[in-house]
Amino acid sequence: MIDGLPDDLESTLVRDPRESAARLIDRLAELGWSVAVAESLTGGLVVSSLVGVPGASRVLRGGVVAYDSAIKQSLLGVDPTLLEAHGAVHPRVARQMAKGVCAALAVDGRPADVGIATTGIAGPESPDGQPVGTVHIAISTPLGTRVDSLELTGDREAIRQESARIAVRRALAAL
Repeated sequence: MIDGLPDDLESTLVRDPRESAARLIDRLAELGWSVAVAESLTGGLVVSSLVGVPGASRVLRGGVVAYDSAIKQSLLGVDPTLLEAHGAVHPRVARQMAKGVCAALAVDGRPADVGIATTGIAGPESPDGQPVGTVHIAISTPLGTRVDSLELTGDREAIRQESARIAVRRALAAL
């Protein structure tokens, strides 16, 4: 189901999404780090999975569903020239969303330590000609930002659910 996911990463991370989210919350708490989430195609599924973990409030700043590109630009600081040139489904857009949500959800002037961002095309049709299932997931930490570009298969709901699961697992792997 997942093209572009290294086999070793898939096999070393937990399979149960609730367990992944709980492990991510625990690891962030160990580090004393906070997390913020910016979602487009997943529409709140990532932050919902984190909120479902008892004690998430220790580390979770919140989430932004930036479905409209204007919100990506105005709230998350995504470069308007990038959006105009490439559209919202692009690795650099995901990168800027992950960094931007850390700043957007700052508390007392302190940005979140970890940003998670998802953008992609869940279908059933593609508005810009990219294949349905094209997904970009970015994880930004104090150590840097990584973007993974994937091609997922399945219907709209399967693509959205798998994107959210992968985003949580990627964030866990980044810590």
